[in-house]
Amino acid sequence: MRTIDSACGNRVIVRHTGSEILNSGAGPKRIKNVVVVGGGTAGWMTAAGLASMLGSTGLSVTLVESEAIGIVGVGEATLPHIKFFNDTIGVDEAEFMRATNATFKLGIEFVNWGRKGDSYIHPFGEFGLPNEGVAFHQYWRKFADAPGVGPLEDYSLPVVACRGAKFQPPSDDPRSVLSTYRYAYQFDALKYAPFMRTHAEARGVSRVEGKVVDVVLDGESGDIGSITLEDGQSISGDLFIDCTGFFGLLIEQALQTGYDEWTKWLPCDRAVAVPCEHMGPLLPYTRATAEEAGWRWRIPLQHRTGNGHVYSSAFISDDDAQETLVRNLEGPALADPRLLRFVTGKRRKLWNRNCVAVGLSGGFLEPLESTSIYLIQEGITKLLELFPVDAENNVEREEYNRRMDLEFDRIRDFLILHYHATERDDSDFWNYMRTMNVPDTLKERMELFAATGHVSSYDHGLFLIPSWIAVLIGQRRLPDAYDLRVNQASDSDVAAQLSGLRRHMAKAVASMSGHADYLTKNAMIERAL
Repeated sequence: MRTIDSACGNRVIVRHTGSEILNSGAGPKRIKNVVVVGGGTAGWMTAAGLASMLGSTGLSVTLVESEAIGIVGVGEATLPHIKFFNDTIGVDEAEFMRATNATFKLGIEFVNWGRKGDSYIHPFGEFGLPNEGVAFHQYWRKFADAPGVGPLEDYSLPVVACRGAKFQPPSDDPRSVLSTYRYAYQFDALKYAPFMRTHAEARGVSRVEGKVVDVVLDGESGDIGSITLEDGQSISGDLFIDCTGFFGLLIEQALQTGYDEWTKWLPCDRAVAVPCEHMGPLLPYTRATAEEAGWRWRIPLQHRTGNGHVYSSAFISDDDAQETLVRNLEGPALADPRLLRFVTGKRRKLWNRNCVAVGLSGGFLEPLESTSIYLIQEGITKLLELFPVDAENNVEREEYNRRMDLEFDRIRDFLILHYHATERDDSDFWNYMRTMNVPDTLKERMELFAATGHVSSYDHGLFLIPSWIAVLIGQRRLPDAYDLRVNQASDSDVAAQLSGLRRHMAKAVASMSGHADYLTKNAMIERAL
């Protein structure tokens, strides 16, 4: 028996008992009862996903949370995958946007990353159009310095729309340039969890209020058999989902899974966050502005702007980091600054025994590319795909861990790229990031692009080739050469096509609604600033 201190200050006992909890009866035990421990975004997304997709099979889903335990609540920017998740479980978009004060998002602007004064947008879409199997950026690279060609972002419809504060949903016609992008949302994370709770409870999820004070492990298998709450209530389950945040009550404190740190590559370990009044146009994108020892986020919502400063405590003090954030607010602060501490990395197993860690309990990658909620969603989606029939699920567990490891590793590399592909030498932080040794997987991709302009594609992984192109070229990493197949077309023909496509992009965006107007008219929102 061990006693540990939980994140909320109460004592939690971990006890081992005999094997009768999980092994009563003949044959492997069927998975009938899932217990989600912890609420917030991760907990209620998980509960809603399981109930929506597997509730008809007779699966029972119980969520245990305590109102006395706060949630992080700053994951306000998302990736396009969230729309697919919401659509899949039956969420009405307009209802969701009203409930969470959401805005639309077409990309992320990066300011001061390659050099001070630089700005580029990582769009949720393509650059140009492919020509006979040759990526568009290869043509652009050959003619980048030619008169009238302009920057690469002029050939991305979502980027041009972002610059003009425009929005409309993508076209269903694959022949249209208006079909070359997707969109995500920016929303109030403190309102998203209650919205998901309503959705989940309507589909049969049972909520239990209480703090966990006792975790009972099966003495033979080591699996979790039950948890005990502060009021003495015992809750048994066949499969447990740990959504208890950084603390990892089940996956780490009870099962001692272990954690791999990545701070040598991603040394930012703290964030200070504060909302402020919204000023200026309602932009359809998130902004990440590089600072002396980290970066600041700006997330425009209907009713306010979310702000934060992610930084490395080894290079700047908490007081100076907070002062930098407050000094750059666009309007009056609406709350006191809130400090968050974290260690970048992941659990060595996200599915260990009969426990799956979803959200911060499984790992944390700083929010530079809005991947926190994506990783929650992927954890849920992969669990649904591999959901076990019974307790003998080694094959499913190993495949889940393999695929989630790939997700984390590849997102890690993409985040490191932003810091490493820089010319900045104005602070100790940027000198460290620019000159550090990076993972071989990232080094190889950067070398291939530098030599040929090619980016190798993933079979599994979040960020596709256009994302890598956006960051590499956006941060001045132009390749030394281009695909020789570009030379098959005459220079005059390519130049004419580039010029025409650039005008076509601008014309298409000009026909789109303003972002604020679209929100008001089509998302049934009473007023958008």
